[in-house]
Amino acid sequence: MRLAIANQKGGVGKTTTAVNLAAALAELGHRVLLVDLDPQANATTGLGVDHRELSSSIYDVVVSGADPADVVRSTDYERLDILPSSIHLAGAELELVPAFSRETKLRVALDTLEDAYEVTLIDCPPSLGLLTVNALAAAHTMLVPMQCEYYALEGLTQLMRNIELVRTGLNPSLEIGGIVLTMYDARTKLSEQVADEIRSYFGDRVFATVIPRSVRLSEAPSYGQPAIVYDPSSRGSLAYRWLAEEFAARFCPPVEASAGSESISAPDGPRPTATDAHEPSSATAGPRPSAEAGSGHAESLGGEPDTARHERALQATPGQPESDRAEPQMKTQLSSPPHVEASVGAPDLEVAGAVTVGDEIAGDADVRHHEPAQDWTEEET
Repeated sequence: MRLAIANQKGGVGKTTTAVNLAAALAELGHRVLLVDLDPQANATTGLGVDHRELSSSIYDVVVSGADPADVVRSTDYERLDILPSSIHLAGAELELVPAFSRETKLRVALDTLEDAYEVTLIDCPPSLGLLTVNALAAAHTMLVPMQCEYYALEGLTQLMRNIELVRTGLNPSLEIGGIVLTMYDARTKLSEQVADEIRSYFGDRVFATVIPRSVRLSEAPSYGQPAIVYDPSSRGSLAYRWLAEEFAARFCPPVEASAGSESISAPDGPRPTATDAHEPSSATAGPRPSAEAGSGHAESLGGEPDTARHERALQATPGQPESDRAEPQMKTQLSSPPHVEASVGAPDLEVAGAVTVGDEIAGDADVRHHEPAQDWTEEET
């Protein structure tokens, strides 16, 4: 399964999602290849590989036809490899202009690695140039990170139009397999409204797990580690682990447990919540998706009505501006739903104890960890 993680808007969490989802899937036992197709090479450095010391990169594969098996680098994490990027890739789009079948260079290269990995994630640059077109032509499906802010809605219709163009001319089987809501801030009505707007058009294609704003997600790349390794118990790390479980249930075959296999570092305990007394100003990662009955979500969410939880989440921060507590109308509504295929090519994920957006942002559980109790405010600031 090859997935392109793409969105022409920058700063929506594409690379953060690519790195942490890849690491979390490897932790679950899947063989994963992360392809860094961004000339900034952030996914490469995010896994601890110094792109300045590379003798070859994805540039050589796409432009010069190098064997990708010779370019793939192993990482410090079991079952996770990377096809690294470098600054040389910035000139690839110009060099590919006169090339024959320039839009399918990456697809031809990745076909040779098809049997070596169960999942291939392609981290795309924030544009719709030849590199992104190569990724979309090579992918079986797309994963679209959507920031929970106004500009995400503004660019959504344009994104769907561009996907339709690629589907028509290069990759008829391309479809949106999933949408990940990122940078969710439970303190604002705007995040909730954007999430509701996206869910209203894409339905079950939107993953139940939402990725919260988290300082740990921003800090981890400076240490050359995925956030799930840098701080396994942070809210961002927990969210990406739960996203990986949803992703695996939707796209990946079951993994048989093998003796001696080691996880990266899986934390125990229930998720932290925005209304916990120790975390008055934090967003949450949402409910943990689970296909098992009796998962305990009802207990973690408590018996409080949805509306009450909404109000408690919005009023959690004493200094919150009054404008955030109000319910403003969206400045822009999508005039018509974008064209979406009826099927994602895989059965819908059934989530035990399905909840509303209000439930996602405002559970009412006690926070318990495998480590001594921590001050969540100090952890995230």
